[in-house]
Amino acid sequence: MQLKTFTLILLISIIYVGSAAAQVLTQEDSLAAGLINRQQATVLSGYGEAKYGIDTKRKSAEASLKRVVLFLGHKFNNKISLFTELEVEDALVSQSGEGVGGKGGVSLEQAFLKFNLNPNTYLVTGLIVPRIGIINENHLPTTFNGVDRPYLEEQLIPTTWREVGVGLYGQFTRIPGLNYSLALTNGLNSEGFSSEGGINGGRQLGQASNGLNLGVSGALLYYVGDFRIQASGYIGGSTAKEQRVADSLQLNSGAFGNAVSLGEMNVQYNRSGIGVRVLGTIINIKNADAINRAFANNTPQQMYGGYAELGYDVLYPKNKGEKSFTVFGRFEYINLNAKIPSNGIENEANEKRYIVGGFTYKPIRGIAIKADYVRRITGDFNQALIVTPFPQQVPYFKNNGFINLGVAYNF
Repeated sequence: MQLKTFTLILLISIIYVGSAAAQVLTQEDSLAAGLINRQQATVLSGYGEAKYGIDTKRKSAEASLKRVVLFLGHKFNNKISLFTELEVEDALVSQSGEGVGGKGGVSLEQAFLKFNLNPNTYLVTGLIVPRIGIINENHLPTTFNGVDRPYLEEQLIPTTWREVGVGLYGQFTRIPGLNYSLALTNGLNSEGFSSEGGINGGRQLGQASNGLNLGVSGALLYYVGDFRIQASGYIGGSTAKEQRVADSLQLNSGAFGNAVSLGEMNVQYNRSGIGVRVLGTIINIKNADAINRAFANNTPQQMYGGYAELGYDVLYPKNKGEKSFTVFGRFEYINLNAKIPSNGIENEANEKRYIVGGFTYKPIRGIAIKADYVRRITGDFNQALIVTPFPQQVPYFKNNGFINLGVAYNF
């Protein structure tokens, strides 16, 4: 699918619901917004979600505690605060006393100091989550529809994408509602790139990393009427190797060696129980051929995609959002192999369409009960990429359906 055709489809298919972006939902939000007045205040907060999913083609099911996140924050004074989040995924990390091996992981999702420079500007430093896309910065499971996060914001825009660095956030006082952000972080590691995972595996996530590569991201966020409009971008190096190793691999070194660039724009609308979200993004990896030569990981040269969703809270006329039952539908298009380098291997299965429909019920604020049906449609899987042939190879279905049930909380 050509980019122009995709753009036209995206504009025609404006169908997405979202929660009120400025709504304060958690203790963490209260600390960030300065709503806690007393000094030396320590705040405990968190969120979690569980899922039961059925694969209709393979006739299989999976139940998992997807994640439990504990937030601990501290307000030293009116100028300086600490934010930390510790995440456990899939419940069990190591072998339990019952002899069951763990599939999960433990990681820090963020850990940074926030310095209020003035009422309109603040600085953060540490392990930070840049303002890119919708879900990366606002990823509480009670704030989006669908049991899973939008697939684009997991496969194209990594979520949750956090790196070590410093960020500046502020508002333009002469233009009410217009906000900006600018962040400098460590870059990506191209050794983790792949044809089916894009740049997701290249996140370094606060771990000790070699090389001098850096990443720069920035965003403009505008609240006007019932709209929330955002444009963001990222450019960063991906040679996470010291120079002698980079030279041996024939990779460019330096701060922006083998650069990755990302651009995205999203629009959200909320009024009287109607919610709309639309997002489009494109990623370019200029020297993908050199990365493939060094790591044989089939890195694509260009990826793009978009999604749109529409929903309506049928309880809104009576409850005004205090209790909600939102029926929604979402369409997503993702092309992870939009352009491949000369030494890459094309895989049509990486061009995907998702049709998602379901509901989100919130009996009280902070609790969400979800159900959805997902139709995934892709191209043919390239048989040349099969390492272990039948019967070990898991069958691939171009057209598959999934039924998902979930529950989520935040406090």
